[in-house]
Amino acid sequence: MSKPTTIKKPSFSLELVMDDFNKRVRIESFRGNVIDLVNFLHEKASANIYEKLIVQARSTQWEELLKLGFELEGKLRRFFNGSEGYIMTYYYNDKRRTSSHWSVEQEILQNVIKKHIKPIKRDLPLQYQLRKATVDDAKALATLYQAVFPIYPTPMNEAKYVRKMIESGSIFWVTEYEGDIVSSASADLNKIFHHAELTDCATLPEHRSHGLMKHLLVKLEEELVSMGFYCAFSLARARSFGMNDAFYQLGYSYGGRLTNNCYIFEDLEDMNVWVKDLSQ
Repeated sequence: MSKPTTIKKPSFSLELVMDDFNKRVRIESFRGNVIDLVNFLHEKASANIYEKLIVQARSTQWEELLKLGFELEGKLRRFFNGSEGYIMTYYYNDKRRTSSHWSVEQEILQNVIKKHIKPIKRDLPLQYQLRKATVDDAKALATLYQAVFPIYPTPMNEAKYVRKMIESGSIFWVTEYEGDIVSSASADLNKIFHHAELTDCATLPEHRSHGLMKHLLVKLEEELVSMGFYCAFSLARARSFGMNDAFYQLGYSYGGRLTNNCYIFEDLEDMNVWVKDLSQ
């Protein structure tokens, strides 16, 4: 995950990520004059390749953005040190705004939330082991992500990038099978607002029938709670029944869908928002 740049202007300040690969601008937080902020963002977008703005707004900000043409696509409970977060978006063309798989994704979501929540099996199958990853796992993790995702929104197929993430504080847990990493997930921490994104979820196809991801996510949750992080959220591919089901089964609440949010797997994809209050 790219780290934001702090920008300060006379009437506003913001934490900004210019995401060239996904052709979007993401604002993780802002303060000050909303009209001046939005004008600044439009200028940034029009001078470059950006097709979408994403603003993480507080409860006192989202309606001001709505009045300026933004859309509410997601809601995150306890996102800003316990207060609500709102994912507001703005599109610059019809193609980026239009989802070609919405009805299929709706059917997947309905099938997920109709399922009975089953207790998580306490023990992994024999020959599988869970452990926390270290910088020494960077190469093996990059190989895993290269094998699972032909396209990914961040360069997780590069060992140097994975190593940098771990060194900067991202938490990775992995599952090993006969000594090889076959599944992994991470938590990207925001130490200012005390929330964490559970992301980089990947399992090799031949190991997907054992519920490995749920065990990894539980380990990440336990570590987050021990650090005082009580808001966990994730963006799951809307066309992936398995990932959406994993979060639902773990008690996450559906918080909306981000249209054509990022390049992942094969192309631009819609991402479902899932959020959980870990203090409960």
